[in-house]
Amino acid sequence: MQPLQKKVRKKWRREHNTLLAMAAPTILFLILFSYIPMVGLVMAFQRLDIKAGIFGSPFIGMSNFEFLFSSTDAYIITRNTVLYNLVFIVFNMAVAVAAALMLSSLRSAKYAKTMQTIYMLPYFLSWAVVAIVVNAFLDRSNGLVNAVLESLGEKSTTNWYHQLSIWPPLLVLVNAWKGVGYQTVLYLAVISGISTEYYEAAVLDGASKWQQARYITIPHLRFIVGISIILAMSNIFRGDFGLFYNVPMNSGRLFPVTDVIDTYIYRSLTYLSNVGMSTAAGLYQSVVGFIMVMVVNRIVTKLDPDSAMF
Repeated sequence: MQPLQKKVRKKWRREHNTLLAMAAPTILFLILFSYIPMVGLVMAFQRLDIKAGIFGSPFIGMSNFEFLFSSTDAYIITRNTVLYNLVFIVFNMAVAVAAALMLSSLRSAKYAKTMQTIYMLPYFLSWAVVAIVVNAFLDRSNGLVNAVLESLGEKSTTNWYHQLSIWPPLLVLVNAWKGVGYQTVLYLAVISGISTEYYEAAVLDGASKWQQARYITIPHLRFIVGISIILAMSNIFRGDFGLFYNVPMNSGRLFPVTDVIDTYIYRSLTYLSNVGMSTAAGLYQSVVGFIMVMVVNRIVTKLDPDSAMF
């Protein structure tokens, strides 16, 4: 057995040293910034005393977690966080798949690349820039919406920023405008790897473009779609802080429809300066995210084992 074991070890070193060297920076990054900081999770159960340090601060049990659940706003921020994320997942994925199918059908490769670049541009904009663009449309005095209404003969001094009813669809559209381009390119990469023989055979059988997409392209996307859904569900209890804080400009009048767990915690920390509460909230979101990944992966495994992560 010993000679066989030595032979196996030699084979591993010879064939996988390059892969190990490529993975080393990522492994080191995860150890330094993901695993070692997990020691700080103890603060979720403490009343942190800066002088005493992490290991010298008094334990207070689950008191920090009560901050999230005892608040009168707990239902609102939880509802907003979960519902927005569910809509983002479904809407963004549908738009991205549709855009990928459209771009893949373009005969001109140069035009298709130009369209991809246009789709990707918003992804690189910060939420602060997006907030400026949104404000340019909704501002009471100089906004584009009021300017258009005035040009149509309807004098309007409405401050659209304070209209609660427009914010849910607006946030969904803004989030899609900024993020769909990235997903589109991801799906296009998968589509480009589909053998052209499938499409050639479909054309010979008289299949239309829609039938080719339905029976060839979309089934080949099921794996990446399944992985995307599983990963997205891990953040179901996390709100995009940049989106929900910058775009509504932290307006108190909009909190019923724009406040999420992350923005609520940030404002609470601004006034209370309680690091333990922030740690407890982050731990709560991570645990729920982990549970969601396991549950959704299990469901996907039952429906289509090939589309599951593990």
